[in-house]
Amino acid sequence: MASRARVRAPELIGKGGWLNTGGENLSLADLRGKCVVVDFWTFCCINCLHVLDELRELEEQHRDTVVIIGVHSPKFVHEAEHQAVVDAVERYGVEHPVLDDPELATWKQYAVRAWPTLVVIDPEGYVVAQHAGEGHAHAIARLVEELEAEHEAKGTLRRGDGPYVPPEPEPTALRFPGKALLLPSGNFLVSDTTRHQLVELADDAETVVRRFGSGTRGLVDGPADTASFNEPQGLALLDDGSVVVADTVNHALRRLDLATGRVTTLAGTGRQWWQGSPTSGPAREIDLSSPWDVAVFGGRVWIAMAGVHQLWAYDPDGGTSQAFGSGGGTVAVAAGTTNEGLVDGPPAEAWFAQPSGLAATADRLWVADSETSALRWVGLDGHVHTAVGTGLFDFGHRDGAAGQALLQHPLGVTALPDGSVAVSDTYNHALRRYDPATGEVTTLATDLREPSDAVLAGDDIVVVESARHRLTRLRLPEEAVRVESVAHRTRRAATEVAPGGLRLDVIFQAPAGQKLDTRYGPSTRLLVSSTPPELLLKGEGADTDLSRDLDLNPAIGEGVLHVSAMAASCDDDEANEYPACHVHQQDWGVPVRITEGAASRLPLVLAGMDQDA
Repeated sequence: MASRARVRAPELIGKGGWLNTGGENLSLADLRGKCVVVDFWTFCCINCLHVLDELRELEEQHRDTVVIIGVHSPKFVHEAEHQAVVDAVERYGVEHPVLDDPELATWKQYAVRAWPTLVVIDPEGYVVAQHAGEGHAHAIARLVEELEAEHEAKGTLRRGDGPYVPPEPEPTALRFPGKALLLPSGNFLVSDTTRHQLVELADDAETVVRRFGSGTRGLVDGPADTASFNEPQGLALLDDGSVVVADTVNHALRRLDLATGRVTTLAGTGRQWWQGSPTSGPAREIDLSSPWDVAVFGGRVWIAMAGVHQLWAYDPDGGTSQAFGSGGGTVAVAAGTTNEGLVDGPPAEAWFAQPSGLAATADRLWVADSETSALRWVGLDGHVHTAVGTGLFDFGHRDGAAGQALLQHPLGVTALPDGSVAVSDTYNHALRRYDPATGEVTTLATDLREPSDAVLAGDDIVVVESARHRLTRLRLPEEAVRVESVAHRTRRAATEVAPGGLRLDVIFQAPAGQKLDTRYGPSTRLLVSSTPPELLLKGEGADTDLSRDLDLNPAIGEGVLHVSAMAASCDDDEANEYPACHVHQQDWGVPVRITEGAASRLPLVLAGMDQDA
């Protein structure tokens, strides 16, 4: 077996302590003899949530030899709250120990630069691989098999149960509900996300009328009691009286017939969209990626495709209601490039960052763009505009003129009767209002708990308080609530780099048994840009080389480098006519501060180990 680079793994430390261990603290010594996969994640990050799903199969297949450790490393201020991490671990069904590291202590020890990052530690306590981004589960599974064989032979592998201890379930009617919809009957339909169901509540917003879905993860069509969802979110009422559902982790759109309770699939294959996959075509044949919300706008069902930072649209055949029932129609990208950020303009040039909430009026589609803490909108001409928000790393709670107002990771938006919109300002635990007529942002309500959506019901607004597991009815106030203004920057420290020349190296080593796929041209791609654009004097743009010489403007003190890298690898077997191939991709937003005497090289690990570290 070929030798591999090994580095002694730093200890796992975090001020917030351990979750899912029955109250026990863990150390690397406790994990000796196991193959350990450390998952650096934060619960706002859709790519991190994808990795949680990718790791489930690895956890199950290697339960007696592999221990997955989540290290929660916050981006937003709210994510540093311990109870918020406790909630997120339950919300997303995390079934392994999690270290709450609010001060990024372990993140810094492992020199992590991106969410998510996976680090593999062998049974003797050495780091043997690092991967940034998603799509690496196959490579890690193969490495684990090698480590199992190697350390079984050496006598250093310890089999048996890991340290995971599941928490006690809580008896609430809803569990981390995501979105809500007012039905023609006056009842409410709620996506009961963590329980993988839809729940109809009476007009009191409390009494359960009926449930749709078996309550177990799955992608199964059929009657209400046997159909299955996987963390459903957004809901929209169709002209025929049925409901379209953003079935997020199934990467699908589903249709609920309220009269019969029957569930069918409208769009998606159940597979996650990857770079190179088709971006338009028959709805049931096109892969989607974490659809988070849906809204009917301009005769189409628009989709907040959080997983790829885009808006897509589902177009039924001929615009007829029969098409919804038959599962016909097409899907296609409507706006966004898959690059993560805040850029306005024509639909093919705009950038989003995890769009998670939609609301339609006659002439605008409002978008809660969560990772940029922004409120965006799309006009009838398809052009994208920003109403509130400045970028990936600025957030807070500040009212006033929209140009200086701040939100914190909003997940929902609701059109109000006077032409303004209410924003479910999730990480500020508030309901905010933006008025296009005045350009002002105000606060409607505070002391909510992770509000993720809201719907109008007469003179009231009913808010989905996700982390309180309930719907809360509020009277729309005539005057806004006054709050103290606060502004934040990301908790992640800026990387100090030297002015002038900076060598950017994206590290990629093909997994064992694979090689770069060059059958159809270059197998790698690197895209670099910056905020502000003036930060980069040289090196912006796309090319196929994973290394690039940048020139930083010494007149710009700090900013963000946006780096997107892709590499395709296939099985290295000449006898196999159809080798299995995989795409490895990661987007980095690296805050940098120009400092005399600092490093002139910036390594970003996509997969493998940085030999020059």
